[in-house]
Amino acid sequence: VIAPDPKYGSVTLAKFINHIMERGKKTVAQSIVYGAFDKIAEAKKDPMKVFEDAIKTVQPQVEVRSRRVGGANYQVPMPVSANRQNVLTFRWIVEAARSKKGKPIAEKLADEIIAASKGEGEAVKKRENTHKMAEANKAFAHFKW
Repeated sequence: VIAPDPKYGSVTLAKFINHIMERGKKTVAQSIVYGAFDKIAEAKKDPMKVFEDAIKTVQPQVEVRSRRVGGANYQVPMPVSANRQNVLTFRWIVEAARSKKGKPIAEKLADEIIAASKGEGEAVKKRENTHKMAEANKAFAHFKW
């Protein structure tokens, strides 16, 4: 059981902080996330609401999984469990923020969260690509296990 984060009291935010954390440095991860939330607040927006909107926007509903049937590999579309939806969402947002260059990580993370809440940004593109792959391989859905 993960305890809610100390500043906003959100378990989802605590999980996100844990996802950003590297080498067990939780206070560094918290300062990055809270710095990003401060940047969002400077843009005259409620950071927690923007974060929740970004999470809802980026969460994938379906993904493709490799399935071997009779010597051939098929990409089979599968529904995504709620826990995996959060993990993929956090991963995509953090990867998108880290891939940008030239700014401190808190600013990059704030930009990506704001973009995701608007339905833009790299994390949303990743979700769209995942959904397109699932749609394209819909014919193999009968290979589910």
